[in-house]
Amino acid sequence: MDIFSRQIVGWRVEEREANHLAVEMFETAIAEHGAPQLVHADSGPAMKSHLLRDALTAHGVELSYIRPYVSNDNPFSESGFRTMKYRPGYPRIFKTVETARSYIGDYVPWYNTKHKHSGIALFSPSQVHDGSWRDVWKTRDHALQGYYAQNPGRFRRRPTTPSPADLVGINLPETKPVRLSA
Repeated sequence: MDIFSRQIVGWRVEEREANHLAVEMFETAIAEHGAPQLVHADSGPAMKSHLLRDALTAHGVELSYIRPYVSNDNPFSESGFRTMKYRPGYPRIFKTVETARSYIGDYVPWYNTKHKHSGIALFSPSQVHDGSWRDVWKTRDHALQGYYAQNPGRFRRRPTTPSPADLVGINLPETKPVRLSA
């Protein structure tokens, strides 16, 4: 998942976790979307394997892993799993690998193109990923500002139209306000 856009850029469903399958998944995603600057992963065997590390570093990708004993160290992935599990029709149990692949094969396009994500100002992940959200934002802003101009008494102050964050990350250092002396 690209954490800036929340778009699912690579996935696979297998019977078991394997180093070479993880490498294939990343190689496919990199071929389609380009190499990311950083991959943040769990500490599973495939993600910590030398084979995957070598493949990613060959593309200039830095690696980051969840901290030990911290269950919510990747809130973007956790949010994505929650969206999937709470969506109507989620089967809870997949009887076969093919059933799981079919479900995810339908889910990913829906999530990427139709799901309006609250964490990215109710745009779809694909709109944020390809930058088309800006045109939609202009339309929203024009409508909101027009409504304000017609009915200013219904607002305490001029409304602002939400947009996706400029900077997104995992475990970013907190920025403290800088006090300027006079």
